[in-house]
Amino acid sequence: MKKHIQPLILGMMLLLALPAHAQLINGPRGYEDFKIGIAGYTYRNFDLDQTLTFLKSMEVKYMSIKDWWLPLDSSKEQMEAFKAKCKEYDVDPYILGPIYMKTEAEVDRAFAYAERYGSKMFIGVPNYELTDYVIKKVAETGIKLAIHTHGPDGAPFPNIQKVVEMFKDPKLGVGCCMDLGHSVRMGENIVKDIKKYKEWIYDIHIKDESAPSKEGKTWEMGRGVMDFVPIIKVLRKIKYQGVISLEFEKNGKNPHPGVAESIGYLRGICDAVK
Repeated sequence: MKKHIQPLILGMMLLLALPAHAQLINGPRGYEDFKIGIAGYTYRNFDLDQTLTFLKSMEVKYMSIKDWWLPLDSSKEQMEAFKAKCKEYDVDPYILGPIYMKTEAEVDRAFAYAERYGSKMFIGVPNYELTDYVIKKVAETGIKLAIHTHGPDGAPFPNIQKVVEMFKDPKLGVGCCMDLGHSVRMGENIVKDIKKYKEWIYDIHIKDESAPSKEGKTWEMGRGVMDFVPIIKVLRKIKYQGVISLEFEKNGKNPHPGVAESIGYLRGICDAVK
Protein backbone atom coordinates (compact mmCIF):
# COMPACT_ATOMS: atom_id res chain seq x y z
CA MET A 1 0.00 0.00 0.00
CA LYS A 2 2.75 2.42 0.99
CA LYS A 3 4.56 1.77 -2.29
CA HIS A 4 1.56 3.17 -4.17
CA ILE A 5 0.99 6.19 -1.86
CA GLN A 6 4.56 7.47 -1.82
CA PRO A 7 4.78 8.24 -5.58
CA LEU A 8 1.39 9.96 -5.38
CA ILE A 9 2.48 12.17 -2.50
CA LEU A 10 5.75 12.99 -4.29
CA GLY A 11 3.84 13.95 -7.43
CA MET A 12 1.54 16.24 -5.47
CA MET A 13 4.50 17.92 -3.81
CA LEU A 14 6.14 18.56 -7.17
CA LEU A 15 2.89 19.99 -8.52
CA LEU A 16 2.58 22.38 -5.59
CA ALA A 17 6.18 23.49 -6.09
CA LEU A 18 5.49 24.66 -9.66
CA PRO A 19 5.02 28.46 -10.03
CA ALA A 20 1.43 29.66 -10.37
CA HIS A 21 0.41 31.39 -13.58
CA ALA A 22 1.09 35.12 -12.93
CA GLN A 23 -1.31 37.79 -14.12
CA LEU A 24 0.90 39.71 -16.52
CA ILE A 25 0.34 42.80 -18.64
CA ASN A 26 -0.66 41.74 -22.13
CA GLY A 27 0.00 44.45 -24.70
CA PRO A 28 0.65 48.17 -24.21
CA ARG A 29 -0.38 49.93 -21.03
CA GLY A 30 -3.45 52.13 -21.13
CA TYR A 31 -1.55 55.24 -20.10
CA GLU A 32 0.59 54.95 -23.20
CA ASP A 33 -2.44 56.22 -25.13
CA PHE A 34 -1.73 59.63 -23.63
CA LYS A 35 1.24 61.97 -23.35
CA ILE A 36 1.57 62.53 -19.61
CA GLY A 37 3.58 65.55 -18.52
CA ILE A 38 4.27 68.05 -15.77
CA ALA A 39 3.39 71.74 -15.79
CA GLY A 40 6.55 73.66 -14.95
CA TYR A 41 4.84 75.72 -12.23
CA THR A 42 4.78 72.55 -10.13
CA TYR A 43 8.55 72.80 -9.50
CA ARG A 44 8.69 76.59 -9.23
CA ASN A 45 11.10 76.46 -6.29
CA PHE A 46 13.63 74.15 -7.94
CA ASP A 47 16.35 74.63 -10.52
CA LEU A 48 16.23 72.93 -13.90
CA ASP A 49 18.56 70.04 -13.09
CA GLN A 50 16.68 69.08 -9.93
CA THR A 51 13.35 69.37 -11.75
CA LEU A 52 14.53 67.18 -14.60
CA THR A 53 15.86 64.66 -12.07
CA PHE A 54 12.40 64.50 -10.51
CA LEU A 55 10.78 63.91 -13.91
CA LYS A 56 13.29 61.25 -14.87
CA SER A 57 12.63 59.38 -11.60
CA MET A 58 8.96 59.05 -12.65
CA GLU A 59 9.73 58.45 -16.36
CA VAL A 60 7.67 61.54 -17.22
CA LYS A 61 8.79 62.74 -20.63
CA TYR A 62 6.93 66.04 -21.17
CA MET A 63 7.19 69.37 -19.38
CA SER A 64 5.88 72.88 -19.99
CA ILE A 65 8.52 75.55 -19.53
CA LYS A 66 8.27 78.60 -17.28
CA ASP A 67 10.42 81.64 -17.86
CA TRP A 68 12.37 81.39 -14.59
CA TRP A 69 14.27 78.55 -16.29
CA LEU A 70 14.31 80.15 -19.73
CA PRO A 71 13.87 83.95 -19.50
CA LEU A 72 11.82 85.76 -22.13
CA ASP A 73 14.93 87.51 -23.46
CA SER A 74 16.85 84.24 -23.96
CA SER A 75 18.86 83.99 -27.16
CA LYS A 76 18.37 81.20 -29.68
CA GLU A 77 21.73 79.74 -28.54
CA GLN A 78 20.57 79.70 -24.91
CA MET A 79 17.36 78.02 -25.97
CA GLU A 80 19.22 75.31 -27.86
CA ALA A 81 21.42 74.67 -24.82
CA PHE A 82 18.27 74.46 -22.69
CA LYS A 83 16.72 71.88 -25.03
CA ALA A 84 19.94 69.86 -25.03
CA LYS A 85 19.91 69.78 -21.22
CA CYS A 86 16.32 68.49 -21.22
CA LYS A 87 17.23 65.85 -23.79
CA GLU A 88 19.93 64.52 -21.44
CA TYR A 89 17.10 63.57 -19.07
CA ASP A 90 14.85 62.25 -21.87
CA VAL A 91 12.36 65.10 -21.29
CA ASP A 92 10.62 66.96 -24.09
CA PRO A 93 10.21 70.67 -23.16
CA TYR A 94 7.16 70.63 -25.38
CA ILE A 95 5.60 74.03 -24.76
CA LEU A 96 6.36 77.46 -23.26
CA GLY A 97 4.26 79.25 -20.69
CA PRO A 98 1.94 80.33 -19.37
CA ILE A 99 3.08 83.80 -20.44
CA TYR A 100 0.99 86.75 -19.24
CA MET A 101 0.43 89.62 -21.68
CA LYS A 102 -0.97 92.99 -20.61
CA THR A 103 0.19 95.19 -23.49
CA GLU A 104 0.79 94.87 -27.23
CA ALA A 105 4.53 95.05 -26.54
CA GLU A 106 4.23 92.03 -24.23
CA VAL A 107 2.30 90.16 -26.93
CA ASP A 108 5.10 90.94 -29.40
CA ARG A 109 7.70 89.75 -26.91
CA ALA A 110 5.85 86.49 -26.21
CA PHE A 111 5.42 85.60 -29.89
CA ALA A 112 9.07 86.48 -30.64
CA TYR A 113 10.14 84.27 -27.72
CA ALA A 114 8.10 81.34 -29.08
CA GLU A 115 9.43 81.95 -32.58
CA ARG A 116 13.08 81.85 -31.41
CA TYR A 117 12.29 78.65 -29.55
CA GLY A 118 10.94 77.10 -32.75
CA SER A 119 7.55 76.51 -31.19
CA LYS A 120 4.30 76.13 -33.13
CA MET A 121 2.27 76.97 -30.01
CA PHE A 122 2.65 78.45 -26.54
CA ILE A 123 0.46 78.85 -23.46
CA GLY A 124 -0.51 82.41 -22.69
CA VAL A 125 -2.96 84.71 -20.95
CA PRO A 126 -3.62 88.01 -22.76
CA ASN A 127 -5.80 90.77 -21.36
CA TYR A 128 -9.22 90.88 -22.99
CA GLU A 129 -8.56 94.15 -24.83
CA LEU A 130 -5.70 92.43 -26.71
CA THR A 131 -7.98 89.90 -28.43
CA ASP A 132 -7.78 91.43 -31.92
CA TYR A 133 -4.04 92.01 -31.63
CA VAL A 134 -3.47 88.39 -30.59
CA ILE A 135 -5.48 87.17 -33.59
CA LYS A 136 -3.29 89.35 -35.81
CA LYS A 137 -0.06 87.94 -34.32
CA VAL A 138 -1.23 84.34 -34.75
CA ALA A 139 -1.99 85.06 -38.41
CA GLU A 140 1.39 86.76 -38.95
CA THR A 141 3.56 84.13 -37.26
CA GLY A 142 1.59 80.90 -37.66
CA ILE A 143 2.16 80.27 -33.93
CA LYS A 144 -0.96 79.11 -32.08
CA LEU A 145 -1.93 80.36 -28.63
CA ALA A 146 -3.36 78.06 -25.95
CA ILE A 147 -5.05 80.31 -23.38
CA HIS A 148 -4.76 78.98 -19.85
CA THR A 149 -7.98 78.97 -17.82
CA HIS A 150 -7.75 80.19 -14.23
CA GLY A 151 -11.10 79.48 -12.61
CA PRO A 152 -12.90 81.76 -10.16
CA ASP A 153 -9.87 83.67 -8.86
CA GLY A 154 -10.27 86.84 -10.92
CA ALA A 155 -7.66 86.29 -13.66
CA PRO A 156 -8.67 86.71 -17.32
CA PHE A 157 -10.29 83.68 -18.97
CA PRO A 158 -11.77 81.77 -16.01
CA ASN A 159 -12.98 78.96 -18.28
CA ILE A 160 -13.02 77.63 -21.83
CA GLN A 161 -16.41 79.25 -22.44
CA LYS A 162 -14.76 82.67 -22.10
CA VAL A 163 -12.10 81.72 -24.66
CA VAL A 164 -14.84 80.70 -27.10
CA GLU A 165 -16.83 83.86 -26.38
CA MET A 166 -13.85 86.14 -27.07
CA PHE A 167 -12.33 84.37 -30.09
CA LYS A 168 -15.46 82.76 -31.60
CA ASP A 169 -13.78 80.67 -34.32
CA PRO A 170 -11.38 77.80 -33.52
CA LYS A 171 -9.87 78.11 -37.00
CA LEU A 172 -8.19 81.38 -35.95
CA GLY A 173 -5.49 79.41 -34.13
CA VAL A 174 -6.38 80.51 -30.61
CA GLY A 175 -7.51 77.71 -28.32
CA CYS A 176 -7.32 76.63 -24.73
CA CYS A 177 -4.99 75.11 -22.19
CA MET A 178 -7.90 73.77 -20.14
CA ASP A 179 -7.18 73.53 -16.42
CA LEU A 180 -9.53 70.81 -15.19
CA GLY A 181 -8.98 71.60 -11.52
CA HIS A 182 -10.11 75.17 -12.04
CA SER A 183 -13.07 73.86 -14.06
CA VAL A 184 -14.34 71.86 -11.09
CA ARG A 185 -13.81 74.89 -8.85
CA MET A 186 -16.11 76.75 -11.25
CA GLY A 187 -18.76 74.05 -10.74
CA GLU A 188 -18.64 73.01 -14.40
CA ASN A 189 -19.37 69.72 -16.12
CA ILE A 190 -15.89 68.83 -17.39
CA VAL A 191 -16.97 65.88 -19.54
CA LYS A 192 -19.69 67.91 -21.24
CA ASP A 193 -17.26 70.79 -21.89
CA ILE A 194 -14.58 68.50 -23.33
CA LYS A 195 -17.12 67.05 -25.78
CA LYS A 196 -18.58 70.41 -26.70
CA TYR A 197 -15.32 72.32 -27.10
CA LYS A 198 -12.97 69.57 -28.28
CA GLU A 199 -11.78 71.67 -31.25
CA TRP A 200 -10.63 74.37 -28.85
CA ILE A 201 -8.57 72.16 -26.51
CA TYR A 202 -4.86 72.35 -27.35
CA ASP A 203 -3.40 71.39 -23.97
CA ILE A 204 -4.67 70.12 -20.61
CA HIS A 205 -3.60 70.77 -17.02
CA ILE A 206 -4.89 68.16 -14.62
CA LYS A 207 -5.05 68.05 -10.82
CA ASP A 208 -7.42 67.07 -8.03
CA GLU A 209 -9.15 69.59 -5.78
CA SER A 210 -10.16 69.62 -2.12
CA ALA A 211 -13.59 71.13 -2.85
CA PRO A 212 -15.79 71.92 -5.90
CA SER A 213 -15.79 75.65 -5.13
CA LYS A 214 -13.60 78.75 -5.18
CA GLU A 215 -12.21 77.61 -1.83
CA GLY A 216 -10.92 74.36 -3.38
CA LYS A 217 -7.17 73.77 -3.33
CA THR A 218 -4.91 71.42 -5.28
CA TRP A 219 -4.87 67.94 -3.74
CA GLU A 220 -3.17 64.66 -4.54
CA MET A 221 -5.04 62.90 -7.34
CA GLY A 222 -7.39 60.31 -5.95
CA ARG A 223 -7.71 62.03 -2.57
CA GLY A 224 -9.83 65.01 -3.64
CA VAL A 225 -13.35 65.45 -4.99
CA MET A 226 -12.80 64.83 -8.71
CA ASP A 227 -13.90 61.69 -10.55
CA PHE A 228 -11.27 61.09 -13.22
CA VAL A 229 -12.80 57.96 -14.74
CA PRO A 230 -15.34 59.77 -16.98
CA ILE A 231 -12.69 62.38 -17.85
CA ILE A 232 -10.28 59.75 -19.18
CA LYS A 233 -13.16 58.04 -20.99
CA VAL A 234 -14.16 61.21 -22.82
CA LEU A 235 -10.55 62.03 -23.72
CA ARG A 236 -10.31 58.58 -25.30
CA LYS A 237 -13.61 59.15 -27.08
CA ILE A 238 -12.52 62.43 -28.68
CA LYS A 239 -9.09 60.91 -29.44
CA TYR A 240 -7.26 63.70 -27.63
CA GLN A 241 -3.71 63.99 -29.00
CA GLY A 242 -2.24 66.72 -26.79
CA VAL A 243 -0.37 66.45 -23.52
CA ILE A 244 -2.05 65.94 -20.15
CA SER A 245 0.19 67.79 -17.70
CA LEU A 246 -0.13 67.53 -13.94
CA GLU A 247 -0.04 70.97 -12.34
CA PHE A 248 0.53 70.41 -8.64
CA GLU A 249 0.32 73.68 -6.73
CA LYS A 250 0.31 72.14 -3.26
CA ASN A 251 3.45 72.01 -1.08
CA GLY A 252 5.57 74.30 -3.26
CA LYS A 253 8.71 73.66 -1.19
CA ASN A 254 8.31 69.87 -1.30
CA PRO A 255 5.88 68.89 -4.06
CA HIS A 256 7.54 65.73 -5.30
CA PRO A 257 5.87 63.11 -3.03
CA GLY A 258 2.42 64.42 -4.01
CA VAL A 259 3.45 64.67 -7.66
CA ALA A 260 4.70 61.07 -7.74
CA GLU A 261 1.51 59.86 -6.04
CA SER A 262 -0.64 61.80 -8.51
CA ILE A 263 1.24 60.60 -11.59
CA GLY A 264 0.92 57.01 -10.36
CA TYR A 265 -2.80 57.47 -9.80
CA LEU A 266 -3.28 59.04 -13.23
CA ARG A 267 -1.45 56.17 -14.92
CA GLY A 268 -3.51 53.66 -12.96
CA ILE A 269 -6.78 55.28 -14.04
CA CYS A 270 -5.62 55.32 -17.66
CA ASP A 271 -4.72 51.62 -17.41
CA ALA A 272 -8.03 50.66 -15.82
CA VAL A 273 -10.34 52.72 -18.03
CA LYS A 274 -10.85 51.37 -21.54
